[in-house]
Amino acid sequence: MIGVYREFDTALDRIDRSTAGIWIVAQSLRDPGNLGTILRTGDAVGAGGLILIDDCVDPFSVEAVRATMGALFTQRIAAARWPDFLTWLRAGPGQLVGTSLKATQDYQAPRYAAPTFILVGNEAQGLPSDYEEQCDLLVKMPMLGKADSLNAAVATAVMAYEVLNQRRAR
Repeated sequence: MIGVYREFDTALDRIDRSTAGIWIVAQSLRDPGNLGTILRTGDAVGAGGLILIDDCVDPFSVEAVRATMGALFTQRIAAARWPDFLTWLRAGPGQLVGTSLKATQDYQAPRYAAPTFILVGNEAQGLPSDYEEQCDLLVKMPMLGKADSLNAAVATAVMAYEVLNQRRAR
């Protein structure tokens, strides 16, 4: 089977943040399955798209495309370095929410402002501390069992649905 498609322009300045209340920002993800699943989750919650920070896996790789189950074609994708992303983010409305094991605030406690930019870190290391410091909110998900963290795609889905559920309740 052969598929033909046109790759997207991934310039950050092509993103119109006003088109969606949720955006997903992925920092240095390495697993194409995670990235594809995150794109699929973004589509499911009506996110505007995915912004890739630093050196992420190729969203157009075969495994990533397969994991999107077609969501690759419904989500905007942009790529940027962290300083460029921060400059762009701070130039307009948007709340940057990071997830971290070091956070003290439960992810269900805050009211998320639109647009919400959900920042998810690398699968192995999570978010760098200097990235965490730039977040408007830093939240954590309770881990009641023996596991100390969730898979990056799962954590993103939990956060995205929390933001969506808050919006639906308003």
